[in-house]
Amino acid sequence: MRPLERADAAPIGALAGDFDVARMTGMIPHPYGERDALAWIERANQGDEGVVFAVARERALIGCSGYMPMDADHAEIGYWFGKPYWGAGFATEAVRAVVAHAFDAHGFAYVRAGHFVDNPRSRRVLDKLGFSPDGEEMRDCAARGEQVPCLTYRLDRERAAAALRQP
Repeated sequence: MRPLERADAAPIGALAGDFDVARMTGMIPHPYGERDALAWIERANQGDEGVVFAVARERALIGCSGYMPMDADHAEIGYWFGKPYWGAGFATEAVRAVVAHAFDAHGFAYVRAGHFVDNPRSRRVLDKLGFSPDGEEMRDCAARGEQVPCLTYRLDRERAAAALRQP
């Protein structure tokens, strides 16, 4: 994981611009291209998007992960990965590091995350990391242009300490 760079705009536009990726996120519209990605990188680097990391494999960007502080005691975790990288464990590894960073850097009591009901891959990531179901709510999905049912999860600091050490 590393900070975002302007040079990430092309791969972000290509990967996040895939409708199958964008429709599983709340904030990525469709269509989405390099110019959109560059504007997002600039906002992220100014701190307007919370804490965001590029996730790279052999120096090539494969996705992004980060968190948005919601108040003094918790943050909301978010992540997306390009379709060629689904199912290979990259999301679990990256989210584990982001959660650890959120607890270490900010001292949050807990973190939250959510996934749309039609995204079982995200559920598996959160299950592996020890997140507990916390509810269901409707959330906006920019790519779909509608609200979608979202399952929400919570991970408390104490539970995270044990769960994040496991491979």
